[in-house]
Amino acid sequence: MSVKLNRFLFLVILFAACGGLIPSYSIGKELPDPTEQLRPFVDKIVNVLTDASLQGEENCFVRREKVMEIVMERFDFFEMSKRVLGSQWRKLSTPEKQEFVDQFTTLLEHAYIGKIEDYSSQKVEFKDQRIKGQRAQVKTLLIDQEVTIPVSYIMILKGENWMVYDIIVEGVSLIRNYMDQFKEILRKDGYASLLKQLQDKVKELDSSTKPCPTDINTRES
Repeated sequence: MSVKLNRFLFLVILFAACGGLIPSYSIGKELPDPTEQLRPFVDKIVNVLTDASLQGEENCFVRREKVMEIVMERFDFFEMSKRVLGSQWRKLSTPEKQEFVDQFTTLLEHAYIGKIEDYSSQKVEFKDQRIKGQRAQVKTLLIDQEVTIPVSYIMILKGENWMVYDIIVEGVSLIRNYMDQFKEILRKDGYASLLKQLQDKVKELDSSTKPCPTDINTRES
């Protein structure tokens, strides 16, 4: 994974929040606007990251919890997990699927969302969007001083809300990156080995000496 992707991916995850679940969507009703569902949550996330009462390493865990609470409402981790496993997903039982979702979600939390100290007033500029059926892509620019990173959010319509299930940074897909790594492990060693490696990685990150590590090698083996 590129250095730029490692540096900015946690930020684009945070900036991709998009509204809570609503149970149903009426056919024939005008589609909700995915960009407008993204915008309001940018401020909500930034407010947590810049809250003076939450600054300092001693408050790192609290900040992460607050951020993760927001992200859990806005990201479709089930859809993300389903896509990174590909055809293997259909072979799993319901409990096995939930176990994988839990492990993969925790991995993403540690690897990216935990790196909240990297935030330093980056700006998000919304460019354009494309909607095709129940899928949408919202293109943005993440501006960090003189560096501009193109970021696209890939979304799926759930109820009346667009839920993020992939993020593309400079042409590199979060889901594709993990899919390629997992596919190779599945081909060589099978699902049991993949799950064990995922569990081991999560345990390794859980047992880190720092409560909120900010210098994690995010390329999983």
